[in-house]
Amino acid sequence: MEIEQELASITPQGETLLTIGVFDGVHAGHRYLLKQLQQRAAQKDLVSGVVTFDPHPQSVLHPHDQLPQLSSLEDRIATFQQLGINIVAVLAFTPELAQLGARDFMSLLKKYLKMRGIVVGPDFVLGRGGEGNIDLLHTLGDRMGFSVEVASPYTINGEVVSSTLIRQALIQGDMKRVEKLMGRRFYIRGNVITSDKRGRVLGFPTANLDIEPQQALPNNGIYATMTQVAGKRFPSATNIGSRPTFGEGKRMVETHLLDYKGDLYGREIRVEFVQKLRDEQRFPSSEQLKIQIEKDVRKVEALLAKDSK
Repeated sequence: MEIEQELASITPQGETLLTIGVFDGVHAGHRYLLKQLQQRAAQKDLVSGVVTFDPHPQSVLHPHDQLPQLSSLEDRIATFQQLGINIVAVLAFTPELAQLGARDFMSLLKKYLKMRGIVVGPDFVLGRGGEGNIDLLHTLGDRMGFSVEVASPYTINGEVVSSTLIRQALIQGDMKRVEKLMGRRFYIRGNVITSDKRGRVLGFPTANLDIEPQQALPNNGIYATMTQVAGKRFPSATNIGSRPTFGEGKRMVETHLLDYKGDLYGREIRVEFVQKLRDEQRFPSSEQLKIQIEKDVRKVEALLAKDSK
């Protein structure tokens, strides 16, 4: 089995306490759970670990209903490591894995990752058809010799924080709410690709991003953003949309970096969303669009003056 080969390649430096899930976005609720995991692992002298999946199970179980992703696998792994998680096991989510029963899955974790216990959220399920609910996991734990701890839900203003809630806030363009739910600003990464250079003609050159099709995005509009290039951050105005003034229909992400000099083509940049400035709109002429862009840039300068210092 592929899962056994993947797990066998990991050599934990001791017995482990694990949590399991996709952790899309590694949002504030996830961070709360991971903190609980680390505290319990320290108390029990165990190694903390995360078992995660790629691709997202939704894309395998429901291929015609793709779920926009809040973060890439690379960003998730980097965040786990930054938070101090000792080991990260990435398992390929395949139809074969989807058919694996909860008992068999937990047996593999005990065998290869030296699992002594798991810490999960209250709505956690795993295994074929979601059979491994909390009750079954407690039963399996008693029989197989591992502990099961259920962390309380993490709430903000009475709402349980979830990736679904964050996607809804993104659709509304409410970046302040997104930031609160995620525990950080939402960002995307992408390589800068060639374009028709309309922004340069207007006097505001933009970097057009090559975005993965499954990447979640805020709704169409103009945003105040901070763009990172080679470790340096620049205030920027970012447009998400189809550029209706020019009659173009393809959805694009393009960002204008204030005070940046240089060629960005082919480079990876990171765009961090701070606040929505306005909805996308069609202007009667390119000259009127230029006037509006100038206003947008001034707003960005005022909003992000502190960020750039």
